[in-house]
Amino acid sequence: MKPAGSKNGIGAGPAHRQGEALFSGPARLQRMLDFEAALARAEARCGVIPSQAAEVIASSCLAELFDREALERESVLAGNIAIPLVRQLTRLVAERDREAAGYVHWGATSQDAIDTGTVLEMRDALAAMETGLRHLCDLLADLSLRHRASIMPGRTWLQHAVPVTFGLKTAGWLDACLRHRERLTGLRERVLTLQFGGAAGTLASLGDQGDAVAAALAEELQLGLPLMPWHTARDRIAEAGAWCGLVAGTLGKIARDLALMMQTEVGELLEGGGEGRGGSSTMPQKRNPVAVADVLAAATRMPGLVSTLFAAMVQEHERALGGWQAEWETLPEIFTLSHHTLSRMTDALSEIEVHTETMAANLEATGGMLLAEAASMALAQSLGRAEAHRLVEAASRQAIAQTKSLREILERSPATAGAFSSRQLDSIFDPSRYLGATQAMIDRVLSHYREMR
Repeated sequence: MKPAGSKNGIGAGPAHRQGEALFSGPARLQRMLDFEAALARAEARCGVIPSQAAEVIASSCLAELFDREALERESVLAGNIAIPLVRQLTRLVAERDREAAGYVHWGATSQDAIDTGTVLEMRDALAAMETGLRHLCDLLADLSLRHRASIMPGRTWLQHAVPVTFGLKTAGWLDACLRHRERLTGLRERVLTLQFGGAAGTLASLGDQGDAVAAALAEELQLGLPLMPWHTARDRIAEAGAWCGLVAGTLGKIARDLALMMQTEVGELLEGGGEGRGGSSTMPQKRNPVAVADVLAAATRMPGLVSTLFAAMVQEHERALGGWQAEWETLPEIFTLSHHTLSRMTDALSEIEVHTETMAANLEATGGMLLAEAASMALAQSLGRAEAHRLVEAASRQAIAQTKSLREILERSPATAGAFSSRQLDSIFDPSRYLGATQAMIDRVLSHYREMR
């Protein structure tokens, strides 16, 4: 499989991505060699090849011993990187033990080496992403706890709706991230499995030792042993990519909320500043949300990449022509982009400035209209829901037309003036009294977070 930005299967991905090392040329090469070394050891354990040959093969499986430039050139003609890799490995082993060279790659096929190498890369990548998710969850839990009572406008269709707290909003983000961590557990069990089937998935070249070698090989690599090879059953690869897509989608949702709250006219949040961060080439006053922009850009790109993996699932018979190859650049790009996105979201939240005084001021931006539902529900006690809704809706329109507060209109309107006492209106138009189950919801999410820790 090729890394993002590479042509032939060995080479570094885009340098700006923090996760590129997980799928870099040397790392990718070493993971395929790890397969070859483990295969030799497993076959020696099962008596398929001599132990001495396995030792020589395994000790030759070091990426630094290989000519990567030659692998690049030869993989273009061969169709994949494994063919010239096996050729070079065979030469290296032959220099030390000509007889052992005859047992290199015994009974395996190119896709076994490439797919299992990819699974080993994914294992490292998923571990890195789990660490990133844990860190992000820690930040969100802290924000949820500190701002559980920081009241701000809730917004639907980008308009003020009813009061919420910033802690409730961050708890919602945390809840989604915790679900991604839960999904990861099941995903690992299904995805981190050995690929070993030989030419057409039958292991016929190993006679009656095929199952035994496969079991020993899975044990050597500490991978799951599938019920059968999965050369053209690509749901595992697609599921891994889809999980990354879900993570990116959640991070994109968080980034969108952050961006909207960082607008000058809203001013409820501000991304951390610092020398050279978020400036403009022409406007000295600018403090742009650069980390948030990175996350949004990644979330925009991710669906197209994931869709490629789904399209690549439609493969021919026992070995694919084009579909498998389409994964080679796509999957590494998905993982490196996901890792980078997690890192940038962590950057954004770790230094975020929360302007609670602006949140409180924004509650008053619509003259109490944020609590129209509260007034309607109170009035419904005596008039019924439909009539109460009609009266408060009319009062809201009147308040807008006359540039007055909703409370003032309700106090003066003949239809509602006698419905409320001054004390009742004080309660209705107190945002802190219209938060419903906010605190219970935050407590449940934080409790789940602590359990998962």
